[in-house]
Amino acid sequence: MAKAISSPNLYDKVALKYPIHRAFDITILVLLISLLVYRLLYISNHGFAWLLALLCETCFTFTWVLTVSSKWNPVEYKTYPERLSQKIQELPPVDIFVTTADPVLEPPILTVNTVISLLAVDYPADKLACYVSDDGCSPTTYYSLVEASKFAKLWAPFCKKHNIQVRAPFRYFSSEVPLNNSSEFQQEYNKMKDEYEELASKINDADKKSIERNLSGDFAAFSNIEGKNHPAIIKVVWENKAGISDELPHLIYISREKRPKHPHHYKAGAMNVLTRVSGMMTNAPFMLNLDCDMFVNNPKIVCHAMCLLLGSRNEMESGFVQFPQYFYDGLKDDPYGNQFEVWHKYIGNGIVGIQGPFYGGTGCFHRRKVIYGSCPRDVGIQAKSLTPVHGDLTEEQLKIFGNSKEFVRSAAHALQGKANMSPKILPNLIEAAHEVAGCGYEYGTSWGKEVGWQYGSATEDILTGLKIHARGWRSVLCTPDPRAFLGCAPRVGPISMTQQKRWATGLLEILMSERNPIIATLTARLQFRQCLAYLWILIWGLRSIPEICYAVLPAYCIITNSSFLPKAHEPAMYIHVALFLSYVIYGLLEYLETGLSIRAWWNNQRMARVNATNAWLFGVISVFLKILRISGTVFEVTQKDQSSNNGGDEGRFTFDASPIFVPGTTILLLQLTAFVMGFGGMQLPSVNDASGLGEILCSVLVVMCFWPFVKGLFGKGKYGIPLSTICKSSLLSLSFVYLVTSTSMGQL
Repeated sequence: MAKAISSPNLYDKVALKYPIHRAFDITILVLLISLLVYRLLYISNHGFAWLLALLCETCFTFTWVLTVSSKWNPVEYKTYPERLSQKIQELPPVDIFVTTADPVLEPPILTVNTVISLLAVDYPADKLACYVSDDGCSPTTYYSLVEASKFAKLWAPFCKKHNIQVRAPFRYFSSEVPLNNSSEFQQEYNKMKDEYEELASKINDADKKSIERNLSGDFAAFSNIEGKNHPAIIKVVWENKAGISDELPHLIYISREKRPKHPHHYKAGAMNVLTRVSGMMTNAPFMLNLDCDMFVNNPKIVCHAMCLLLGSRNEMESGFVQFPQYFYDGLKDDPYGNQFEVWHKYIGNGIVGIQGPFYGGTGCFHRRKVIYGSCPRDVGIQAKSLTPVHGDLTEEQLKIFGNSKEFVRSAAHALQGKANMSPKILPNLIEAAHEVAGCGYEYGTSWGKEVGWQYGSATEDILTGLKIHARGWRSVLCTPDPRAFLGCAPRVGPISMTQQKRWATGLLEILMSERNPIIATLTARLQFRQCLAYLWILIWGLRSIPEICYAVLPAYCIITNSSFLPKAHEPAMYIHVALFLSYVIYGLLEYLETGLSIRAWWNNQRMARVNATNAWLFGVISVFLKILRISGTVFEVTQKDQSSNNGGDEGRFTFDASPIFVPGTTILLLQLTAFVMGFGGMQLPSVNDASGLGEILCSVLVVMCFWPFVKGLFGKGKYGIPLSTICKSSLLSLSFVYLVTSTSMGQL
């Protein structure tokens, strides 16, 4: 059921009604509270296991409160890009940012396909400029972009002439031949396919050979440099000199300056350089940023975003427009639980109904002035201090944005909402752009603190979005059909775990900082329920502690012959059974309504436990080591893989020698040890209530959740848990058994 809240011309805001879901939300919450009350009433009659269960279930109840609050008022937006021409006399310019960091982990052919799809979108080309940030400073990446621009001159007209929807060539040509039997189309199709195969061959050959050619001429800037120690390199790959709407948009390559003694702030630093360089060159009022693997799947995507950015009566309602992150060639039944289909539909739309979705780091349109620190309801302190755009600039102006007077003037235009500065010849601006791309430019400025993408977290996207919401801006989630962007999800265990660890680390860094949502609610304009929504995601890492304790609890009870559950004949057991069944039925309902399978639901439940007890735990450890100043956190780039073929073993869990798999292996070995002791009659004498069927069933459920680890114990190669990991986990599990048995024997 849906009810229209308002009906603007360019979009509709629709409230979604899920009465059955709300009933489950309340039922589960009531059962959780009842369980806590029961625990408290009978805590004096039980021992340590009962107390630990109470603490864990209190954490789970708090998490459920955050979940219910976040999803209680779901909203979605429907856009009508076909009406833009009737309402908007002239479409505004848009600067597009594509970021890549490592030519090995993020192959250039992947970046090229994303860029080509952007150059071919259905939007006036003279209104677009595409900036590619290469933090790897790779001549291969630059060479790939040069060759891609040549191909794009043929590809863009072909797509627009025949209304091709999928404009990433690798996706288009990997599908079946479209049903168009005209000889003209077939001839052009075959020609374009040959051209793309030639392009891909050139890029792959250059990648394999590391461009074993003379780095002279246009490539001279890449000679005698190191990946993390080089000056800024800015090159105009293609310029739409005549400003023709049917040509290609501008294409600019950027590799910011890096020096060993200067912090570069990872992706946030790269985004801020892109912001400044684009401000010097094109200074579009809107900016789209994409990861290098997120190609355009809907050619009208810019128009969809403009409906929300331009159709709102109050700019405050659309500080930024976020598109959900979906993936192509997703593995069947989502074995790694990283495609977030259900999350987008229920939690994502629910947060839209509060103050707006989180900034997801890719697939997002920002207002430039919002990134520059502007506040709704007023022009912001930066805009006030930048009022004079001619003449001498004040010290305060330079302190905010840096020492480039040209850039400060461009920022003033953006903050004041004035028309874009008159077009200039891009190559003539490269020298000025080099200044703002220098690694020392930000010293003494507000970049990364009040202006631009925020520093201090490995999840700079969430922190930046939080800063924007704290200023009072709202955000919008746009879900067009077909989906806006598609990327590639991790397809093996270690890569998925690395990504989860980085997220947990960055989110906990925000929670532990002075910029956390609680402070933003008390001192700024962050709404209370939006604060709860941010807390829901920021505590991901901390949830690892109760998850691990609850997973170990059944084994502990079996080993020590104690209990944390009521007996089968006790009425209180109905609370546990009802809670378990309600949660299972509710989860299945959400997955089936989303069009997913029961197996997909189980895979996501299983991986939620695996991620929490492994990757998230290491995220917590990483942050606490940083707090204790023992070591700093490290931004780990996720490997991107365009291939969808893994030799018939798609979805099979893989391992490596990383310590990230030690906790999961230890938990599994503890359950197996408990089974041996329980069924072998080696349990300790009971002090209070002995363990029973409930503890055994819970232990079996834990083993089922860690079934990939069970298979890993007997697997070989990358499908087997390394012997070193098994040895470490065995030592930990045996130490745990010795500790708890010794302690329990001492209490007898």
